Amino acid sequence: MANDNRTIREIRERNCDEQPLCITYPPLGANANFELKGFFIHNLPKFHGHVGNDPNRHLSEFHMMCEGAIPNGVTEDQFKLRAFPFSLLDAAEDWLFYLTPGSISTWKEMKAAFLEKLYPDSCHNRAKKAITTIEQDHGETMYEYWERFKRLVAQCPYHGLSEDDLLLNFMKV
Repeated sequence: MANDNRTIREIRERNCDEQPLCITYPPLGANANFELKGFFIHNLPKFHGHVGNDPNRHLSEFHMMCEGAIPNGVTEDQFKLRAFPFSLLDAAEDWLFYLTPGSISTWKEMKAAFLEKLYPDSCHNRAKKAITTIEQDHGETMYEYWERFKRLVAQCPYHGLSEDDLLLNFMKV
């Protein structure tokens, strides 16, 4: 506090200019000038963070939506970090706003934090176990069984199983 000539009232005063955010946005280049259009924001897939919501699917849908919309001169990090908060609602939005200020500065960090919170190891392990222990239900057609298997694999994209292992799990040979 050396040479701090502020009054106690000034020191206690809240800085209401700007609330610190968890995202530190990468700076835009000198030639990059863009804004997220309302139409784009409105059409982003929405993730609520409720039980049963699939965070991996949300990231895939978000990625597909953004792929064709990233303007020239803007990086994936710059664009996706600005757009992602608009895709979150309810519990997922709460999660984002309670992250430590300045803790996210890349899209990779955002995805990792999102999956760590909303697709923890316990969910991953449960999904991988479902893939490796799947069996055809009584009365289930081969087509229905195959579709259920594909859905399980899609819900656990980081399963680490080879194509051969997946086929063996499906066929239970």
